[in-house]
Amino acid sequence: MEALTGFSVLIIIVAVIFLFILLYYVPIGLFITAYFSGVKVKIFRDLIGMRLRKVSPIVIIRNLISATKAGLELNISLLEAHYLAGGNVTNVVNALISANKANLDLGFAKAAAIDLAGRDVLEAVKMSVNPKVIETPLVSAVAKDGIQLKAMARITVRTNLERLVGGAGEATILARVGEGIVSTIGSSTTHKEVLENPDSISKVVLSKGLDAGTAFEILSIDIADVDVGTNIGAILQADQAEADLKVARAKAEERRAAAVASEQEMNAEVAKMRAKVVEAEAEIPKAIAEAFRSGNLGVMDYYNLRNIQADTDMRNTIAKPDDKKDKENN
Repeated sequence: MEALTGFSVLIIIVAVIFLFILLYYVPIGLFITAYFSGVKVKIFRDLIGMRLRKVSPIVIIRNLISATKAGLELNISLLEAHYLAGGNVTNVVNALISANKANLDLGFAKAAAIDLAGRDVLEAVKMSVNPKVIETPLVSAVAKDGIQLKAMARITVRTNLERLVGGAGEATILARVGEGIVSTIGSSTTHKEVLENPDSISKVVLSKGLDAGTAFEILSIDIADVDVGTNIGAILQADQAEADLKVARAKAEERRAAAVASEQEMNAEVAKMRAKVVEAEAEIPKAIAEAFRSGNLGVMDYYNLRNIQADTDMRNTIAKPDDKKDKENN
């Protein structure tokens, strides 16, 4: 009896394992759900085949049921192929259902391509139905009168499903709109024109077709806020005046340095001339002595020469005070 009991337990365990394997490879409950939902699937070709192809039957069959209930006809093979390609089958099916209810032209091939490209196809469909508002950062620009203006815009966009694959994103839209705002303000004669008609910025920017090559379609551009900044023109003029003053000072310093150098050069020449005069004066006593030795100069001639020198020194002494007065007056 004990052996029989052990054998029975073993049989039960084997039966449970077999039943588990059978239910795993043959999801009877999923087949029954699909049958009563109006979805035609075959146990061996579809359900067991999915297990062997390592495809989740639950994901495929439940999404197929959702699509069928929404009035869509989807091929089970296409869903399997998209699953094996690494796509999000649930997201694609939900996007197709939403697009169908919103009367958008979106087929399975396009939705699968958008999903495999890394885009959120369901979010794209929602944005196509319910446009999104993007707010630009504060954009600074300067009008022709030199006054700085700071503007902020709100951009209403919706997804363009035709250009979603390969189209530029929100960053490109923001950059283009910011560039358009700067260009429009910069071409304005005065900042008052922009403050009086801020919608002129919206009209000019919107007319440039900034959504070309992007995954979005711009519906409207509204200027949310315009503030007056600093007087850039006055600052630039002040900076230019300061720069001109520094240049003038540098040139004046250059001329002063040149004048000082010229004066020093003249002083050097005068010193050289004085040195030559002193040198020449030093030769006079030698010449007189030589004249005495050679008999060309007599004693009386020498005294006459000394008298002339004394007379010259006296005249110089008398003339010096007048020279000083003249220098002080000058």
